[in-house]
Amino acid sequence: MENTGENIDWRSICPISSALDVLGDKWSLLIIRDLIIHGPRTYSQLLESPERISTNILASRLDLLSCLKLIERVNPDASSRNNAYRLTEGGAALRPVLEALGKWAGTHLSEFHENIVTLS
Repeated sequence: MENTGENIDWRSICPISSALDVLGDKWSLLIIRDLIIHGPRTYSQLLESPERISTNILASRLDLLSCLKLIERVNPDASSRNNAYRLTEGGAALRPVLEALGKWAGTHLSEFHENIVTLS
């Protein structure tokens, strides 16, 4: 079944809660992260992420993020096998959110995670 904004189980009308309904799992944000860092990526390239997303989760998140217009296929008419995904304007707008989250983690989690990369 294809995802659409209408069939998401929105928990409330709060915008933060609604954002978390879409981005609250780590996989959606990591896909966005990879597209911000590397630019367009194929399904296979996204599978190579060090966090090791499973194929079924990746397919599900790509479908959701596409339906919510955060990402899109580079060539919408080509088969999905080697078709790359890229950020839309809405997806690219998450860059400062991810940068702020990374800075926060580098500052406040470094005491607990000795190998964390700190962002300046």
